[in-house]
Amino acid sequence: MADSPEKPARITGAEAKRVKRDALGIADRRKHHSRAATPVKRRAKELGTQQRVYRFRFYPNPMQAEQLEQTFGACRWVYNEGLALRSSAWEQHRVSVGFAETCRALTGWRRAEVTSWLRDVSSTVLQQALRHLDGAYTRFFKGTSKYPRQKKKRRSRDSATYVRTGFRWVEDLERPGTGLVRLAKQTTPLDVRWSRALPGGQVPVKLTVTRDRAGRYFLSVLVEEQIAPLPAAFLPGGTEPKAVGLDLGLATLVTLDDGSKLDHPRLLKKYADELARRQRELHRKEKGSKNREKARRRIARLYVLIGDVRRDLLDQFTTRLVRENQVLVVEDLCIANLLRPAVGKGRRRKARLNQSIIDAGWAELLRQLRYKCEWYGRTLVIVDRFFPSTRRCSACHTKGPRLDVSVREWTCQECGVAHDRDENAAVNLRDEGMRLYWLVAAALPPGRVPPPVIKASELAELLLAA
Repeated sequence: MADSPEKPARITGAEAKRVKRDALGIADRRKHHSRAATPVKRRAKELGTQQRVYRFRFYPNPMQAEQLEQTFGACRWVYNEGLALRSSAWEQHRVSVGFAETCRALTGWRRAEVTSWLRDVSSTVLQQALRHLDGAYTRFFKGTSKYPRQKKKRRSRDSATYVRTGFRWVEDLERPGTGLVRLAKQTTPLDVRWSRALPGGQVPVKLTVTRDRAGRYFLSVLVEEQIAPLPAAFLPGGTEPKAVGLDLGLATLVTLDDGSKLDHPRLLKKYADELARRQRELHRKEKGSKNREKARRRIARLYVLIGDVRRDLLDQFTTRLVRENQVLVVEDLCIANLLRPAVGKGRRRKARLNQSIIDAGWAELLRQLRYKCEWYGRTLVIVDRFFPSTRRCSACHTKGPRLDVSVREWTCQECGVAHDRDENAAVNLRDEGMRLYWLVAAALPPGRVPPPVIKASELAELLLAA
């Protein structure tokens, strides 16, 4: 068999600069050309503060809506053009193009007559789109995500990010934490509905304007604030931390070790008939017509309702758990593997199972638990995914046979104790989580508290770091 041809090596140095200038149209550095280039560093947050995002809805006037529509389109175009530039530079010329080069290319795009409409949008907003592209490449090289894909007008979320030089913030002295927000290239402030106050006396670090598929506009405000940890939660009459084990499921969304359960709302199933009726109405409309757009908006509003109800339910539940317990124990779930596409025999059943997992919102629940434990001084223990929490008897710790998903109750053959499947798993998770918690706590020097997240797969690194 013939040897496969070797790929050409990466081009660097003066030859790479020539290729970027002549073949790719990227101008040379002009500012500080005598100083060596240094990598861009992320802005470090102030000591003792946490970055927190507040989300508010706002209602733009027709002129603002038109300008935001143009901004969303420009950010999407710049992202796609930067992706095409970096991809072609490597595939055709074996030259690496980074964030700084794409910013210089953006300057050329803004000066060209064909794309002069980019001048109507703030340059800082377009640079943030290129920064998001650079972050997507970073995650790809780390192996945590796939190769970046182009954004599409009808499928990608409309968003634009404004740094401090791209907006003006004037705080209301009568209502601290609220004020007037005026974006770049706009003459009037936004009509923001301040549902809650921001930390008073601080200028937001970053603003992100988004528009969902239902046509609603939201303003996400990133601020740095000092979040006071909650008082430690101990068991009555002692100094042992109060712990809770959580077993995530589909029959019941969450089961706690004390037997209490959070029912699965099954929102997609609840609105399935209405969604099917709306979809049939959409397919009867003529493509490109206003009636079809109205039908699409009705479907989008229904999906927005489902997402809002699910998010609010999980938010209230996770907040209650974090306030009442010091240690929270969950199982390490690889949701991406659980949602593998349904193929072959039994694919319809697997497709329904995937839909139920998506409807449950496991990933969102775990995400909220993680950041709330970091904020409020709690500890989230993530038990190894291969720990036999369901098959193990919580009374005598005997490992029983493998159980089918349809078996909701079983009796231990050794001690004769009858178990509820989910409650028994929650108790086992709590016990295993506390074992890991005390291992880490014992290795720490006096005065130090356990980290906010203890993961069984990273236990060795934690013990070495302690």
